[in-house]
Amino acid sequence: MGGMRWIDTLESAAAGKLPEAVHRYYRQGSAAGVSVGEATAAWSAYRFRPRVLTDVSSIDPGTTVLGTPVATPVLVAPSTMQRMADPDGELAMARGVSAAGSVLGVSSNAGSTFAELGATGVPWWLQIYVVRNRDLTRQMLDAAVAGGARAVVLTVDTPVVGRKEDEGETVWDLVEPGQLLANLPAGDWSDDDLAKADDLDPDVIGWLAERTGLPVVVKGVLRGDDAKRCADAGAAGIIVSNHGGRQLDGSIPTARALPEVAEAVAGSNVEVDVDGGIRRGEHILTALALGARAVFVGRPALWALAVDSTPGVARLLTDLTDELTHAMRLAGAPNPTALTPDLLAEPR
Repeated sequence: MGGMRWIDTLESAAAGKLPEAVHRYYRQGSAAGVSVGEATAAWSAYRFRPRVLTDVSSIDPGTTVLGTPVATPVLVAPSTMQRMADPDGELAMARGVSAAGSVLGVSSNAGSTFAELGATGVPWWLQIYVVRNRDLTRQMLDAAVAGGARAVVLTVDTPVVGRKEDEGETVWDLVEPGQLLANLPAGDWSDDDLAKADDLDPDVIGWLAERTGLPVVVKGVLRGDDAKRCADAGAAGIIVSNHGGRQLDGSIPTARALPEVAEAVAGSNVEVDVDGGIRRGEHILTALALGARAVFVGRPALWALAVDSTPGVARLLTDLTDELTHAMRLAGAPNPTALTPDLLAEPR
């Protein structure tokens, strides 16, 4: 293991701590696993054209996301089943994110209440699935606003959940009461009430903004024309995402989708973020140069949470930010605004 990055040891270390079905659930993609398998290599395929003789004596990777100042452009993606990784789940994750000066995405299926999350002081965004019973969604949105959410992240790539080719015991056989859906409003909800809405159109963006008074970020966009439709409907941000390769298998890597999406909303106030396969400072450098304001990491944060709880999450974000700062210095870019598409050659 000599010389291996700590980040690269996390998944195997987490696998040693987690039940096999939980590790598989975090790790797996949908169907044949094509998209999940391609994600990281797509970032590594880009090549840099660094600038020289620029003053890089002081590097500041900090930025703002929807007006919130962050010490790092590395944010944590919303994910469910966090209490399977750590007894405190999202609360332990939140404390690590806060320590690193970042922003936390919170799943609408979270096992911690929005009020508890708000009490940690972390800046957080609610990821919402609009479900068939809109009253249920309304109540969840209201609870998130009361808990201090700073944005609503609308997931749009999940009219149905992508097919996972599981055999044997699954995470659903192991889940215990209180490990998820802590924010489900009281009521006798049916499976149909809770099913993902498959009739959404861009008008839902305005509905969410009006209900909450918060900026709406649309997550799951891979095309420029869809990004433009979202922007025209009032989206404040877009997250270029293929859901970690967990929805339509064979969807293009986010590293390849990002340039088209960024170009489609260039000149507007719409912020573009990206997730999917980002594992190194150089990947973050690439994403920012391609037009992303920030990146989200999902699986690595779960591995870090499982391995070392709050300190692990803080270290993950800090290590990635240190790698980014190092890469920015070598690229001749003292701050994120200096990262522009001309720093990149076309992917190999």
